[in-house]
Amino acid sequence: MFALTTFKISLLLSLLSNLNSALLPLPGVGKNIVDDGLFPPTCTRIECPNFEIIHQGNGFEIRRYNHTEWIETSPIQEISLVQATRQGFLQLFDYIQGKNEYQQEIEMTAPVLTKVSPGDGPLCESTFSISFYIPKQNQANPPPAEGLHVRSWKPIFAAVRQFSGFVTDSNVGEEAAALQASLVGTVWGDAIAKSQGAGATSGYTVAQYNSPFEFENRVNEIWFLFDM
Repeated sequence: MFALTTFKISLLLSLLSNLNSALLPLPGVGKNIVDDGLFPPTCTRIECPNFEIIHQGNGFEIRRYNHTEWIETSPIQEISLVQATRQGFLQLFDYIQGKNEYQQEIEMTAPVLTKVSPGDGPLCESTFSISFYIPKQNQANPPPAEGLHVRSWKPIFAAVRQFSGFVTDSNVGEEAAALQASLVGTVWGDAIAKSQGAGATSGYTVAQYNSPFEFENRVNEIWFLFDM
């Protein structure tokens, strides 16, 4: 319980300040290379959604997530993913602390997801939605809350690329582009394109698992969600 409380407080403090940049590790510190398919260590301490690995490729893996419930913010218009995630996280943190219609406290889970719908250019606003996975004990009846909505995921596939270090506004786009490149010419890339539909924007999801005070063994992920 102490470890979980410490995780929640440290994550909150990071998002209240600009620690994503201020706490960037020195060169050579915390720059672990993430092996393909590494199970995020955070998920041994707090609850994460279960998934099945369907395929492991060169620089990516394909997962299948079962039906799950998530609590999600309304869309946030921002230039910065870091700022949008901070803003959305604060709303969701209030929610799990009991600011919901049931006045019910809910356990912290991982990952924190940021859904990204990119704008037209680097200086244009993008659209972000931030979400928390709802713990199993609350899945059947998630508390409603003003300004948030419960998103029900049917069974869904995810193409996933893992990367280490801290999430920044610059590296997420690079990692998303690398994932997209690794899927070119695969059945999975074709399935993603078909699922997104013609003319769809190149949206992706960023999954963050760690407290900002963890400098080693950091695991972040880029997800392309799709149906088959």
